Amino acid sequence: MQTDRDTPEHGDLPSGLPKPAQRALAAAGYTSLAQLARVSETDLRRLHGVGPNAIEKLRRALAEWGLTFAVKS
Repeated sequence: MQTDRDTPEHGDLPSGLPKPAQRALAAAGYTSLAQLARVSETDLRRLHGVGPNAIEKLRRALAEWGLTFAVKS
């Protein structure tokens, strides 16, 4: 049985994420790591404000939950 602590949830984006990336993700409707696991890295990079530093922080945060960015098909 999973508990709230077993899955990423609303508002769990990593601290230290650059402000432009935070704004870009919020504007696109992304508020959780679970949502980002359904998006490709390529698509996220297209958001103005999401650069290499933000991608790396998000990649590490996803990995902590055993998640990755979606693979673009």
